[in-house]
Amino acid sequence: MSRSITEVAIELLSRREHSVFELRRKLLLKQFDDDAIDSLLEQLQVKKLLSDERFAETYINMRKQRGFGPLRIAQELKERGVSPDLFDSVLAAMEHEWRAIMRQQYAKKYGDRPAHEYGEQAKRMRFLQGRGYPLGMISSFINNQ
Repeated sequence: MSRSITEVAIELLSRREHSVFELRRKLLLKQFDDDAIDSLLEQLQVKKLLSDERFAETYINMRKQRGFGPLRIAQELKERGVSPDLFDSVLAAMEHEWRAIMRQQYAKKYGDRPAHEYGEQAKRMRFLQGRGYPLGMISSFINNQ
């Protein structure tokens, strides 16, 4: 017995928030018709069951709790089809939080061992950059230890 496009979409949304782009891609993989997908996505947005804004908020909070920084989160949201208009201001408004989260990630990885050698400082800076923190924030933190 095959399920309707609405059933599939609601089941996916019941598990977690999705961006419009993600849900569209998943429905296409299940071989549903383009026009049917467009129509359903519009209905879900009108009924507020699907929202890129809500997805972005949820995603930012989840990734922030896992210690990732604003640059990485922004890139991941773009990859998921969310417009920067929906998340740039949210990420920017959290600057004080990013500094605290970056310090926590640094302490978790390196403890209170100071990095005196240039090579070790560079390694630690690359670690924080990989987590998605801006270079200026990282430099300021490393130089003021």
